Amino acid sequence: MPAPERIPSRRMSGHRAPTTIETLDLLGRGELTVRGQVREASNAVLFCTVGYEGVSADCVYKPVAGERPLWDFPDGTLAQREVAAFELSEATGWGLVPPTVLRDGPYGEGMVQLWVEADPAAELLALVEDEEAGEGWKAVGLAQVAEDRTALLVHADTPELRRLSVLDAVINNGDRKGGHLLPAPDGRLYGIDHGVSFHVDDKLRTLLWGWAGEELTPEAVAVLDGLAERLAPGTPLAERLATLLTAAEVAAVRDRVGALRGSGRHPVPSGQWPAIPWPPV
Repeated sequence: MPAPERIPSRRMSGHRAPTTIETLDLLGRGELTVRGQVREASNAVLFCTVGYEGVSADCVYKPVAGERPLWDFPDGTLAQREVAAFELSEATGWGLVPPTVLRDGPYGEGMVQLWVEADPAAELLALVEDEEAGEGWKAVGLAQVAEDRTALLVHADTPELRRLSVLDAVINNGDRKGGHLLPAPDGRLYGIDHGVSFHVDDKLRTLLWGWAGEELTPEAVAVLDGLAERLAPGTPLAERLATLLTAAEVAAVRDRVGALRGSGRHPVPSGQWPAIPWPPV
């Protein structure tokens, strides 16, 4: 859900800041109370609170029943893909996706994700003309997909954004818009809205082309090496993904990790699919 459409939230309450495991337990077992609906979203997106044993938190609930059919994805699978993106994020150790579970709710099974309140003063991305690019900006010309030759500029070459670009390549994210980036007040960066991911065909559409063709960082190479091991058939991660994705989609994740390791570079637009989502924010 794009950040501008998000409803002002209440912060997680309780005696202390919970761990990720405790947060997942809260999201999975707590009582969901619907507080509102984001009407601008393309699918049903409900703002909720979840409470369990004296701890409560704000969260987003996206019931499968509220998903609109897509021509290129099987019906009723977006919630599972959101959870799969969280599982892959956790496997990298980067923690780029808020805690996310698949569970039953007031309107049936759906994705429930912890609310992250974005820092309204943070600005990560800007769209400007080629000639306006200044020192310190990373530019990728998009003349092949934008008639006005608008270029995408990454506002800062931060490790968090670069990590997220690698994660998007792994999950084949088809909709990385600016509003799907949530810079938290504590400095952490989160990505949301990963329902249009994990297709077996190359559908990478993102605003994060700032490192296209560049060598992967040593950190990213190490993470990809670890992912290759953790994605091997029969491993806990592979078994977990098998409950959320098709066998072909899990195999495609392995293939994308292998391709990134083989090239040692960030991917470049394929030219067979729009390189950036529209609208971009």
